[in-house]
Amino acid sequence: MDGKIIVTYKVLCQTDLNRDISLTELLSNEKVTKAIKSEFAKGLRNIELTSVDENASLKISTIKDIHTFEVLKDDFADILTLAEEDATAKKLFKKDCDRVELVNIETLVI
Repeated sequence: MDGKIIVTYKVLCQTDLNRDISLTELLSNEKVTKAIKSEFAKGLRNIELTSVDENASLKISTIKDIHTFEVLKDDFADILTLAEEDATAKKLFKKDCDRVELVNIETLVI
């Protein structure tokens, strides 16, 4: 069966940030609690910040642009290499940005 594949990827850099911080860890930071109190409890005293969910976390990550390209269905095994070639052709690789991460692979049947 003939078809095409739409590949979505993003370019990764050495300086990208991708970190999960637990809410407990966040609230234990004095600067963070002071900022929250001054913004949401201005002028009030004896305020305590607590977390209801012990497993709650905040994710901090670098915002990345998403890029797409089309390949034939027969090229499925080479998608990662083709994504790297597409990024090179579009001149997306820079000093510390030399890898790609596949985000989505969508098959279109013709």
